[in-house]
Amino acid sequence: MLWHELTIHTTEEAVEMISNFLHEAGAGGVSIEESGTLNKKRDTTYGELYEFPLNDIPEGFAVIKGYFSEGTDMDALQAEVSPRIEQLSEFDIQTGEVRFETRTVDENDWANAWKQYFKPVRVSERLTIKPTWEEYTPESPDEKIIELDPGMAFGTGTHPTTSLCLRALESVIQGGEEVIDVGTGSGILAIGAVHLGAKHVLALDLDPVAVASAKENVELNGLGQQITVKESDLLSVLGSQDPALGVKLPVKVIVANILAEIIMLFVDDVYHALESGGVYITSGIWKNKEQLVHDALVASGFEISSVHRDEDWVAFVARKR
Repeated sequence: MLWHELTIHTTEEAVEMISNFLHEAGAGGVSIEESGTLNKKRDTTYGELYEFPLNDIPEGFAVIKGYFSEGTDMDALQAEVSPRIEQLSEFDIQTGEVRFETRTVDENDWANAWKQYFKPVRVSERLTIKPTWEEYTPESPDEKIIELDPGMAFGTGTHPTTSLCLRALESVIQGGEEVIDVGTGSGILAIGAVHLGAKHVLALDLDPVAVASAKENVELNGLGQQITVKESDLLSVLGSQDPALGVKLPVKVIVANILAEIIMLFVDDVYHALESGGVYITSGIWKNKEQLVHDALVASGFEISSVHRDEDWVAFVARKR
């Protein structure tokens, strides 16, 4: 089967938003390649190995590729996506000098080639992400394995924003907590939370593709009884005592790995969904949005417990007063 490949040259800062635009435009898959320069600082605290080959992408920039079915009108698609990218500057998201390229590729050229680079990665003291097609033996009895098959719609879970959230969860979860994962994506944070001792996780996402992916990964890890995946947002479940959700509001922990602009839209909702003393872990925040998110959290009544950084990404651990 043939696919149209749309390549967009942009910045790492704009990757999340532009990738989302491609998904919304009907992409059958999205790949992201960031700078491979030797000057780029890599966190190897937990023995991570970065096996991606070096590339010539300048530091701070990225190449995004979206794949569309053979009958797609690529001129119309680019005309749809281009103005949305231009509007990102209104939200103080710098896209750089955006360039577009298109070509036609065979499915086998892209659908599985990326798998050779996805190896087991230790992301925290107790959590290791392992692709389903790789063999791996835990190094200690305390090490928990997250089995992941991200498919073509989601990443491998090793992006700094995800790693920051998993490490924060490891520092927060003591055992027996009910958790809500907002914008669950592949479900990796929900799975990690249960491995760390959470009693039950409600994993929410508005994207039906994400919901399907999360459900598959939950089953891969044998956690169907401890994780409820639902196509919804947080506001829609506020005040609900539906036992089918698996958790009873207010909960002890909420985690959200999404864009800063979205985080700031529902800070008050998170506050109301948490019990007194509850913890909000949020990531997906580019460094230039750190102060904005900090101020939004404080304005809603949160106390910042800690701030974590990896490369140019930031995560907050905030507690409800």
